[in-house]
Amino acid sequence: MKKGVFIVLEGPDRSGKSTQAALLKAWLEEERGRRVLVTREPGGTSVAEKVRGILLDPKSEIAPLTELFLYETSRAQHTVERILPALRAGKVVICDRYTLSTTAYQGYGRGLDLKTVDTLNRVATLGLKPDLTIVFDMPDRVFGQRERLRGGRDRIERAPDAFRRRVNRAYKLLSRRPGMTRVDAGRPIEAVQADIRGRVARLLGK
Repeated sequence: MKKGVFIVLEGPDRSGKSTQAALLKAWLEEERGRRVLVTREPGGTSVAEKVRGILLDPKSEIAPLTELFLYETSRAQHTVERILPALRAGKVVICDRYTLSTTAYQGYGRGLDLKTVDTLNRVATLGLKPDLTIVFDMPDRVFGQRERLRGGRDRIERAPDAFRRRVNRAYKLLSRRPGMTRVDAGRPIEAVQADIRGRVARLLGK
């Protein structure tokens, strides 16, 4: 049985998740005295990072269904090897992306069957669910600005604009699900972090 707290940061590329995860870790450790693991998906373990390399390599030609299975393969290893042990040890786990990303990108973005995606998400995680999922909402104006600046470095970032707009719309829809909380990621970094800290503090009961 897990003793720790599982927090997931979700949202489209370039919404600031990695920056906010690092700031949240520092606050939890320095101000709250918590032990924290920051990790990411796809990746987080030796095996999962190798899968990440395949998924994000611009030279990889991957069918949508194959892509889905690769993400779930990475997630299964990550969950068993890193997330669950950290939670059992009482740590706060902050994960940059988890199952909601697969629903947004492979489900809504690629058009794969949502029931299939949900089933595979559940299998790969052994039924583990985050205690808090924070969805970074990108206003259309800000999303468009960051899209123009992104440069398309990896395979997903090089996907057609129509695909990326579907993903952004999916996050807006998915953020309404029970257990989700949404923050306006178009604001200054400090304002977003203050918002996140408030929600995490409520989760921790302090």
